[in-house]
Parts: sequence; C-alpha cells; structure tokens
Amino acid sequence: MEKKRPQLSLEELHQLKWLLGGVLVLLSVWTVFYLEIEAWTLMGLTTVAVMAALIRPALPARLPPWTHRLVFPAVVMFFIGDLWLNTQVLPAIVRLDILLLLYRGVSYRQKRDDLQVIILGLFLIVVAGVLTVSLAFAAQILVFTACALAFLLVINLVESADAGRPKDGAPPRVPAWTHLGWRRLWARLREVADWRVLVLGGVLFVGVVGVSALLFLAIPRFQLENSLFLERFAAKKARTGFNDNIKFGDVTEIQQDTSVALSVDVTDRSQIPAAPYWRMLVLDEYRAGSFRLSPLLRYREFSRGERVGDTIRGTARSPRGEPVYWTFYFESGVSRYLPLLGPFAQVRFRETQNYRVATNLGVVALREEPAAMTAYRVEGMDASDRLPDANFALRLLKLPGTDPQSTTLKMLGLGVNAADQATLAGMVREITGGVALPVAEFSRRTEAWLARRHRYSLNPNVPGGAGDPLVRWMASGEAGHCELFAGSFVLLARTAGLSARVVTGFRGGTWNGYSNNFTIRNSDAHAWCEVFDAASAAWLRTDPTPGADAGPGEQAKGEATLARRLDRSWAARWDSLRVFWYRRIVNFDQRSQVETLKAVKEATEKSGQQLRVKLSEMVERLKAWLASPWTAERVAKILGSVVALAGLIWAWREFGRGWWRQLRRNAPSGDPVRLQAGRWLRELTVLTGASESAQASARSWVVGPETARVIDDLQRLRFGARATWPEPEAVFRRARVAVRAERRRGRVTAS
Repeated sequence: MEKKRPQLSLEELHQLKWLLGGVLVLLSVWTVFYLEIEAWTLMGLTTVAVMAALIRPALPARLPPWTHRLVFPAVVMFFIGDLWLNTQVLPAIVRLDILLLLYRGVSYRQKRDDLQVIILGLFLIVVAGVLTVSLAFAAQILVFTACALAFLLVINLVESADAGRPKDGAPPRVPAWTHLGWRRLWARLREVADWRVLVLGGVLFVGVVGVSALLFLAIPRFQLENSLFLERFAAKKARTGFNDNIKFGDVTEIQQDTSVALSVDVTDRSQIPAAPYWRMLVLDEYRAGSFRLSPLLRYREFSRGERVGDTIRGTARSPRGEPVYWTFYFESGVSRYLPLLGPFAQVRFRETQNYRVATNLGVVALREEPAAMTAYRVEGMDASDRLPDANFALRLLKLPGTDPQSTTLKMLGLGVNAADQATLAGMVREITGGVALPVAEFSRRTEAWLARRHRYSLNPNVPGGAGDPLVRWMASGEAGHCELFAGSFVLLARTAGLSARVVTGFRGGTWNGYSNNFTIRNSDAHAWCEVFDAASAAWLRTDPTPGADAGPGEQAKGEATLARRLDRSWAARWDSLRVFWYRRIVNFDQRSQVETLKAVKEATEKSGQQLRVKLSEMVERLKAWLASPWTAERVAKILGSVVALAGLIWAWREFGRGWWRQLRRNAPSGDPVRLQAGRWLRELTVLTGASESAQASARSWVVGPETARVIDDLQRLRFGARATWPEPEAVFRRARVAVRAERRRGRVTAS
C-alpha cells in the first residue's frame, strides 16, 4: 500500500501564517533605514514588539480586550496631532502606516487583517523605492516579495482547511496553535517539504526576478517621485556645513561621515584635474565666528529669481572637438547646492527642476534639498583654479569710493571690533612687511604664515577670552581645521584691502578602479578661499589649509594624475555596484534603451518577413497542388485519407473519451481524503479482482454486504462531491476491517 505523504495540520498552518506575517511587518518597517524620516522610535518599538510576539505567540492574549477598542481612535488622534505639529504629509502617513503595522503585528489576525499587512507593507516599500536607490533595498525588495508570496499561499491554505470545519461560535481568546513550539514547526516543515515543489517555486521566482530585471534594463525610466509628487511631501535635512549660514566646525562635522556624497562619470579622463575642488556655496559675510551668504550678494547674484526647466545655460564655451560630459549622481541629504568644478556651458537635469543660478558665483541651487538621488550632466566645465568675473569691479565702483579692492571693506566689513581690527592689521604687516603685494604673492605668504603658526587638526582648541574667536585662534598657536584656516585667510586678505570670500564643497575624491568614476565622500568636505585679482578680472582659488596646495602645480591633468587616487578596495567594489545601478537608472541620451528597442524592432520585422515568406510558399504549393492533374490514384489517396480521419474521429468518440475520463478519475487529485480513499479502493481491487471505477456498482463486486457498503462509501469519498461524503475516518476504519476480512476469505478459498 502506498505510503501517505505527511502534511501540515491546521494549527501548524496558523503558526506558519503568524511567522510569515511577523516577518513581513519587520521587512516593511525596516524601510525607515532608507528614508530621511523621523520614525526611528516607532520602528524600534515595532521591531521589539513584533519579535517578542513571534518568540512568544501567546503574549498578545494578555492584552485587555478594551485596548483593541481604543486602538482606532488613538491612531487617528496620533495622526491628526502629528500632521498638525509637523505639517509634513508624507512623514505623517509613514508613521501612521508603521503604527497600523505595529498593531497588526501583535494581534491575532483573520484573513482580512493578513491582507491589510501586505497592503500596508507594500505602501512603505513603494515609498522607499521612490526615495532611494540603495542596493541593500533592492535585496530587501526580493526578500519582501518572496515572503509576501509565501504568506498569500499559506493564507489560502488556511482558508481552504477552515472551510471544511464546523464553526463552534466565537474563536478562543488564546488560539491552540500558540502552544506549539517553533522547533517542532521547523521539523514538520522539513518533513513535509517536497524538493520538486521547492525547486519549481525557486525556478519560477528566479525567472520572474530575471524577467523583471531585463525589463528594468531595457525600458526607459522616468523619475517616479515627480510623477507621484512625493518630492513635495518628503523633506530631508541638509548637511549643516552646506547651508547658507555655517559656524566653525560644521564642515568638520561632515568629515566624520564616510558615506558617499556624490559619484561622477566623465567621458574624457584627460580633463580630470589632479586636485579637483567641487564648489557648492560661496560665503562672503563674517559675523562672530560664522560665515554666511550676505543678503547683498544674494540679491545681486540671485536677482533673476527661480526658474523651472531641465537645462541651464552657462557662460563658459565648450572646447572644440568632442564635447566632454560630466555626469553627477548627487546623493540626497547633502545640500540643495549642486557640486561643480567651475564655470560651465550647460547643465542638464534628468527631469524638470526648480532652481536658481548665480553665474558670477558658479553656484546652482535647487529649491529644496533632493529627497532622492539627483542626477545632472554638465557640458563644457572649466576645472581651472580661477573663476572669471569681469563685472565685479564695475559692481564695486557703484558704491562709495573708487578703489574696487578697498571698497570690499565698506560693502561687508570685517565683522570684528576695533581691537581685533588692530590685531589683524599687525598680522598683515608681519606678512607683507608693510608693502602692497600682488594677489598671488600675498596668498603665498599668508598661507606660509598660517602654516608656521598652526598645524592641521580635526579637533581644534580655540582659546577663550574677549573679542572675536577667529582672531583669538590666529593669535594663538593652536591647531585648527580647514574652516579656521579659510576664515583666517579671508579676514587677513580683507584687512590688506583684497576682496576675499570662503567657498565650501568637497576636495579630492577617489578614482574607482572597477567602475572608472570619481567617488566623493562626505569625509572629503572642505572649505577654501577665493581672492579677487583685478589684473586678471577673476577670482583665484587659494587653499590655506596645510598640505592642500591649490596652486597651478596641482592642476595637471591626465591618466597619470588618477594613479594617486586609484581605489581597488572592497568598499570600491560595493561603490561600483552603486554606480552601475545609477547608470542604469539615469541615462541622459537613452542610448541603451534605443538600442534595445531597435533590436526588438528588427527581430519583429525579421520574424514578420519570415512568416510572410512561409505563408507565400504554402499558398504557392497549394495552388500548384490544385492545378496538378486529378488522376484516379490521386483521388483514391484523398478518399482513403478522409476515411482514415473519419475512422479516427469515430474511434475517439466511442472509446477514447471514456478511456480519458477514466484516466482522469484515477489520477491523484491532491485531496488527502480522496487519495486515501483511492488507496483503499485499489487495495480492495487487488483482493477481489473487481474495478474501482465510479461506474462499477458495489453490487457487481463478489463481496459480502458489509464490504459492499464500504466500497460505496469509498467511491463517494474518491469521486463524489464533498457534500455527499460520509465521515472519512469512520469509512477508513471500516475499510481496514473489510480488507482484513477479504484477506481471510482469500486464504480460506485458496486452501
């Protein structure tokens, strides 16, 4: 007799459903890791509560019944209060979703509640997918999909098993399955697992993922957040050191973070400078230990207001020959100011943006900090150490005074008191010897003077006392970071009558040897200076931080300059996957998509041509066959073929359909009751030599009356509708007795 395959009981299915639902809740709330939304407390609370409920499924039964009645009004009040206090729609909805998942994760669920878990989790997955392009999140999506499919399968199995059971009133407060152990469930899963089903499910899942990946690579993409307007509801906090107003230490705080800030592709490596300075923001006004973008400079340089579009025209001219493209992949949460190397001919966004541009400053600012990775392509970018500004002197001449250099003091001032101004004047005399120096010479001497008095450190010590903190630091011999060096240079230059300002952004970066692109991390954040040279009508870059020479010698370009920045570490391998992901998401010229569509079009046209040729050939052969002579032999062959076909049809109708129906009835149905009834019928067939067909009445079996009744009941269980079934267990017990009786009768007959 065939051995019965073990199956999970209804209680074990409920236990498995509880486990999959909890895992799905955890995978959903963990999307907070990829969102710049303040929901960490809720995520931590949900994680702890759901994991406790998974480990001890009986814990939710300890909650008082009245708590379930208060959940809905409490959640509604929390959402209204959250929306009122924070005035941000999307973060409030995300926190509401997590609260609902928390409740569903720690309460016993019916089918409707299980489906709610899938819908609520899918919402968080979609939001995170819109606002992030992390590779880790891509792996999480795969796990979520597999878990959701398994969850739906178990939900249907539980519903099917529950359908045949009578309802005994309200469900118990503590379900019976909560007392089952997880180790026992794991053993039972291994016992009932069928490797064929597992392999088939794995192949189907891999196939779906593979086809989805191919479609993702082939189909042109668009910015989903723009179409869903999610960028209007998602607010990300920019780095403090890249805002309009920074204090000393803000940029240095960014340097403690080693995460990637931007990745840059370039079509011509020979244009890459050895020491690239990725400028983002110009700060010109100093007050009491902080630099900021002054209202005067903001008004003059951003006076044209906000624009809307996907292309910005610059003042630089593209060099002759093949254009050089720089593609920036700018991570979210850094700043709304875009990193650039200098003047440009054109900036092109993937999608329409709201932006402001200050051409004379070489600064482009978006309306808000990007909620997701922002990509833009720059053409004709000048990476030199000078920023042309021919109109700067003319703008200064409109103010009182005639000297465009000294007028800077009247425009902004030093931002320090008279005593500190005297201290600065003494320092300048020490640097210059009391004579006026060209801009380049003054910069060289000032950098050397600062390097002699101070060393570089990320943990500076600014002496206490009266007066300006930056002047106190300059007068001391304490170490300092790049902001202190840059701010000191600006005050010294302005005291000497030169126009100077602080620039913040990134310096350097590494060249990824696997994906062949620049990787700039937050640890590359830097502050340097620009001083105006009236002779060349341009701002000259100078970097007073020790060890950072921004002079012309550092502007060598070419492959040799990349060798010093080559990175082939394991982190570079991971970053190369990130860049590959970005390149497939953002493709400004859509070359690969066009090539894919062209290949599909060519394959379709070729298949259509081949089909038309085959059809034409078939039509020609048919015409030739009809036009050929109709001899007696040919007519006889045709008539014989017609008669043979008619005979086959008659034989199928007379015998084949009945045989096919019999074969289908004898095939395993998958229902355990029907399968067991079929096994008992086959056992009795062997013992009696009769047929187990549904058409064969038990009266045609040469058996006793009790065995005949057992056979009738087994046939109803095997072939009949479920509503006509007798009690299966009772029938199987009687069948066991009948088999024993038939075996004894057979032994007696044989003797």
